[in-house]
Amino acid sequence: MTEDLYNTKRSLELEWQQEHLKEGKYTLVMVRIDDKIKEIITQIKLEEARLANLQNAVEESKAEVSIAT
Repeated sequence: MTEDLYNTKRSLELEWQQEHLKEGKYTLVMVRIDDKIKEIITQIKLEEARLANLQNAVEESKAEVSIAT
């Protein structure tokens, strides 16, 4: 899932660059693309935090098992 989000972000960045090359200035379309990029970055951070929490839970459970044995 994270990889899909990164791919979407890269695609939006390319779209932004193409719009800038076409217009030569900062446009409303670019503002909308920036907003989408910010949303994707937020989703990436949330997903990475979720994965980190899962990893921490796995590591904590491993530590508990080794102490008990």
